[in-house]
Amino acid sequence: MSSFARSAVTAVLGPTNTGKTHLAVERMCGHSSGMIGFPLRLLAREVYDRVVAMKGERQVALITGEERIIPPDARYFLCTAESMPIDRDVAFVALDEAQLGADPERGHVFTDRLLRARGREETMILGSASLKPLVRTLVPEAEVIERPRFSTLSYAGAKKLSRLPKRSAIVAFSAEEVYAVAEAIRRMRGGAAVVMGALSPRTRNAQVAMFQAGEVDYLVATDAIGMGLNMDVAHVAFASLTKFDGRRTRRLTVPEMAQIAGRAGRHQRDGTFGGLVEDGPGAFTPEEVFAIEDHRFAPLDFLYWREGQPDVSSVDALIASLERKPTEIVLRAAPEALDLAVLKRLSNEHVVLNRARSPAGVAKLWAACGIPDFQKLGVEPHSRFVARVFTHLTEGNGHIPFAWFASEIARLDTVAGDVETIAGRIAATRTWAYIAHRAGWLADPLEAQARARALEERLSDALHDRLTQRFVDKRTTALLRTIGADHRHLPVTIGEQGEVSVEEHEIGRLDGFRFTVVADARATDKRLLLAAAEKRLAGELGKRGAALAEAPDADLSVDAGAILWRGAEVARLGTGQRLTRPAILIDRALDCLDKPVRERVAARLARWITDRTRKLTPALARLDALADDTSAPPELRAVAIALAEAGGLADRATVPDVERIDPRARRYLRDLGITVGTLDLFDPRLTRPAPARWRAALLAARGRTTALPQEGATVVTGGAPFAGFRRIGTQQVRLDLVERIARAAHDARGQGENGARRPFAPDPALATSIGVTPDTLAKLMVRLGFRAVKGDAPGWVWQGRPKLVSPKKAEPPRRDNAFAVLAGFGTLRG
Repeated sequence: MSSFARSAVTAVLGPTNTGKTHLAVERMCGHSSGMIGFPLRLLAREVYDRVVAMKGERQVALITGEERIIPPDARYFLCTAESMPIDRDVAFVALDEAQLGADPERGHVFTDRLLRARGREETMILGSASLKPLVRTLVPEAEVIERPRFSTLSYAGAKKLSRLPKRSAIVAFSAEEVYAVAEAIRRMRGGAAVVMGALSPRTRNAQVAMFQAGEVDYLVATDAIGMGLNMDVAHVAFASLTKFDGRRTRRLTVPEMAQIAGRAGRHQRDGTFGGLVEDGPGAFTPEEVFAIEDHRFAPLDFLYWREGQPDVSSVDALIASLERKPTEIVLRAAPEALDLAVLKRLSNEHVVLNRARSPAGVAKLWAACGIPDFQKLGVEPHSRFVARVFTHLTEGNGHIPFAWFASEIARLDTVAGDVETIAGRIAATRTWAYIAHRAGWLADPLEAQARARALEERLSDALHDRLTQRFVDKRTTALLRTIGADHRHLPVTIGEQGEVSVEEHEIGRLDGFRFTVVADARATDKRLLLAAAEKRLAGELGKRGAALAEAPDADLSVDAGAILWRGAEVARLGTGQRLTRPAILIDRALDCLDKPVRERVAARLARWITDRTRKLTPALARLDALADDTSAPPELRAVAIALAEAGGLADRATVPDVERIDPRARRYLRDLGITVGTLDLFDPRLTRPAPARWRAALLAARGRTTALPQEGATVVTGGAPFAGFRRIGTQQVRLDLVERIARAAHDARGQGENGARRPFAPDPALATSIGVTPDTLAKLMVRLGFRAVKGDAPGWVWQGRPKLVSPKKAEPPRRDNAFAVLAGFGTLRG
């Protein structure tokens, strides 16, 4: 402690994990007031939470571009370097990661704070040991204290993603690369947390919390983790060693590599680092490894500088002061930053210059130019936005219209979309949060800040959910932790609906004997999920096999040729020797059962098929017996065979042998339940719903698809031919009703005088009650052997038994071909 009393300015230098930031926080809290500037909003927020825990919310302030929490009694200020109110009088000031003064983009900010930010009683400069010669030159009064790393950092060589140890952080240098690596980790190892500088603190904290809690074992991040973010990382793997620095793609410097690699290990725990490849540009050189392990880096020989208190007397004076060259030999003029580029672009606009004639106007213009381009729009689009903001600040009451602010917040207020879409909305929200926190820019800043903060929180929560959904597979993570254990102890459960879960994470469904992986599982995950299920489900499948072999009839059904047990397919009907004896094709999912159990299952299903056939279609079983009866007349056996193959419903024209059977044989068929009708042979029971469905299933087993009408239908208009119906004109009429109409017509003709040749008029009431139209009835009467007559006594005249025509030949001749046309010519010529 005495070493700090000898100097008002102290430079504490050293590699990562030396406790520099922790020391600065402790020193600040020992003073009556203090301020620390950090390189990242995330880091400022992390330390803010720590100091609040020590000092209470009323004494601690957080100041960043997009967030300002400044209680009236605040005495301790945690800020980003750009947002440090260096004109505020505080006892203690510290600047973290001061070596960032060598960064081309933001370096001039850190250099300015190093030169001008001072505490009333104590100032600390924290940074890499490479900063030492520049501190001696620029701040000669500073006392330099070098601190060693608490733990050892060593090179572990190159490891493939699939072989990385747990508690690893994989560092990439673009959002696209981060997402690609996270997706690969999800597929191979169950998932990863994602951390990028562009994330809001809320999203970042939620992602890190998953990693810290052990919900995932891997972290994929940008180089933002190199700036002091504290996480329990054992190994840092570099996905590549090149990055785009805003101007060009270049290889990381050795200090940059060390800054990132140094996140491995924490306090007294050693850490390792390495790459993902052994050769090529993504591999470390021996010299780089040596320098990182021994913390030996070339000292910095310059820092970037830009005037920290520019001249705002005029726009030209402002530009000139910002482009002024430094006088110190170890300082170098900073490259043109975005704010200066925007200022130069707007200095060519007459409207802007007219509004910036006074120092106050120039100060407002320069403040507007400082709006960060969070959305990475580029100089031209960002300049147009800045110009609009400046215009509002210099007209009317000098405030940005709240309606514009509110409409933009409302436009962004939706959580729909993927990771990239929501991240883009958060970037846009940060712009409006920045505006809301600028003093005097809005008439009601508190309301604006509340809206921006609430929106960022909603979007942050949604982004965390999307990142978790996209890059974390909790099922796979749980399986990876248990797959190597004894399968008897795997925490696999089966729900009432067949859902299969591991540690409460659903991995699939068990329908009957078939295990199906969840639909959202990737192809590479399915093998793992299937392996876990097979280990645990063997016993359950055995129990189900035994239950199926003894299944009651109520548990079995047929649908579209599939035999279902409790709604799950276990077999299919195939072509057998007879329609009533279909083959039973056991589903391959039952191959998991022992052979004796499968044989018992096959026997049970065969018995069920036989029982169902006898119960629902008794005539079909008796027709089979008749066909096999060698003592029966050959004509009768032929009819039985044809009718059995047709499934008990056949057009009379397709069974010519029926004309040759005698009355005794007809009576025998009637005893079987077969109606030998005028136009059809059929079993009326097969027109009922349940027998009709069973007949359709038996026919489907032989590849013959039959359509069934709506239950209870007697007449159908149009459509595909239905089983048990006869098409007559535009209608289809059920076979038993066709026969009823036919018998009524024959009964009516027998009541005429002098035989049946006199015209008669059948009672249309029967046809009408069924739903048969007059046109359909007329066509049916013709098919039944009647002829319509006109005159004084119109009606129908019996012509004799109708000539039966095969259904294929019954179709009317086509009239749209060349042969029909030629035939017409012949008719005319005759």
